[in-house]
Amino acid sequence: MKYALVTGASRGIGRAVAVKLAQDGYNILINFQSNVEAANETLELVRQEGQDGELLKFDVSSKEEVNEVLGTWVEEHTEDVIEVLVNNAGFRKDAVFLFMEDEEWDSVLDVNLKGFNYVTRSVLKGMLAQKFGRVINIVSLSGIKGMPGQTNYSAAKAGVIGATKALAQEVGRRKVTVNAVAPGFIKTEMTEDLDEKQLKSLIPAKRFGEASEVAAAVGFLASKDASYITGEVLSINGGLYT
Repeated sequence: MKYALVTGASRGIGRAVAVKLAQDGYNILINFQSNVEAANETLELVRQEGQDGELLKFDVSSKEEVNEVLGTWVEEHTEDVIEVLVNNAGFRKDAVFLFMEDEEWDSVLDVNLKGFNYVTRSVLKGMLAQKFGRVINIVSLSGIKGMPGQTNYSAAKAGVIGATKALAQEVGRRKVTVNAVAPGFIKTEMTEDLDEKQLKSLIPAKRFGEASEVAAAVGFLASKDASYITGEVLSINGGLYT
């Protein structure tokens, strides 16, 4: 059976991506850290699309948890393959840099950068053996242009962008592509604390995006139609580039 693994899939963009990939024929491995009720809601939406899925509870920033849960799943499913990995898990802890606590810096970089490292390495060997795979990293407008109050988040997402471009060059010959999707302001729980009315005035499209619009781009990059696209960062931001 072919699977797609989506980290942070219990809500928001992760949930929308899980549903989209189910529509495209994948069984979904739904990673979450704490909200099992929301993760089960995602699983039910996947099943409504005619596919099945499993819940994988682990903290992407913990090497031990990734190895114990995801590593064990890979070892026990020798006849199955994870064809698509979407590194979506991430969060913000905004603060002015001068007053940013070490924990605010470390935790944001741990989830975004260590999470990419631990999870991708766990599934990449299988992709290389199959000579097919799609790694799609959810980054951010913050990682491209930088955002005030988000030095930690901007640094983390910029790091994942650099890793995307480097890894793409390492694995391209084995028909594994590595790309990133950089959302701007998208309507999710992660942006509920932002002043949407004020920020919309900065966006040429004059609105926040929808999670389904990000998921549509991920679905394309996961498809065979995108086999000659790798090392790219696709911005989904309504025209907000400067």
